[in-house]
Amino acid sequence: MKVLFLVQAEQRAILDRLYDGLASRSECDIRWLSSAEQADLRKYFRQQVEVERYDRILLFLRFKKEIRQWRFIRSLPNLVILEHDAYQNYIPCKYTGKFSAHYRRMPWVRVISSGAEVARRLCDEGFDACFVPKGYDQALLQYQGRERDIDLAFVGSTKSVAYRGRKALLDELGKVENLLVTKTNSGQEYCDTLNRIRFFVSADVGMGEYMIKNFEAMACGCVLLAYDQGEEENRALGFVDMDNLVLYRSVDELRRKLARLRGDSGLSERIASNGRLLAERHFTFHELGGKIVEAMSVPLRARPEPGLRDKLRQMMGW
Repeated sequence: MKVLFLVQAEQRAILDRLYDGLASRSECDIRWLSSAEQADLRKYFRQQVEVERYDRILLFLRFKKEIRQWRFIRSLPNLVILEHDAYQNYIPCKYTGKFSAHYRRMPWVRVISSGAEVARRLCDEGFDACFVPKGYDQALLQYQGRERDIDLAFVGSTKSVAYRGRKALLDELGKVENLLVTKTNSGQEYCDTLNRIRFFVSADVGMGEYMIKNFEAMACGCVLLAYDQGEEENRALGFVDMDNLVLYRSVDELRRKLARLRGDSGLSERIASNGRLLAERHFTFHELGGKIVEAMSVPLRARPEPGLRDKLRQMMGW
């Protein structure tokens, strides 16, 4: 399968291994688009792309740029959209309902969502959606087997508006526990820090799916204390409370489970080991790249023939 894969040139997360995993399972032409190129896809395609060469066109671009160009995007054949932020469609934020409105303009397009519940809800609305979760970069992050001298910690950002729930929970926990909240550089420093942490606090409050940090912490052998995203999400990922991670819905529940784990090192070690094995088997970017290819390979819905207005727009470059 020949795939044209358009991604953001400037992205906070390092996703190169995900792209490599996808390329290893397909004939993949990966192109990194600048902000200006993402903002004018019509021009980019006119100058740089022969669409007939590809079996699939896969977009993984800034959503705020996509929604401004829906008239052009809907004209692309064999289109698939990879989306890691569609959970915002169903939470109170500036993009509430915007993903549904966007996809409603092109209901034949396949959407690959990183949330199981999000994918199911999009399907319920009539869209062609499927689920491939987030994961971690197996080349950057590995278990080191070193001594864990940091008892309880979170590593990452709390400043974004989207992370208000995360910050509130960590602030509340920090008042009653010796919690380290810190940031590191990506790569080796981040890996080394995760391998020093015994209990990693994930606080994806109000997001409806598990963010990348959960899989990164598991892969590095932390006991993952994860804000519970619900039965549907846990079942889809194979998450089992007190077996391969620790789920909580409140600071009080987190502290009760944490006290039990601190008093039972054998249980803590089993959860950490089970979580690491689960991550290594199912959530490496290499594995997930293959799953994205599988999701793209299923025949797409038929795209209706463009009407006179759409044909005129294409001819005139509107």
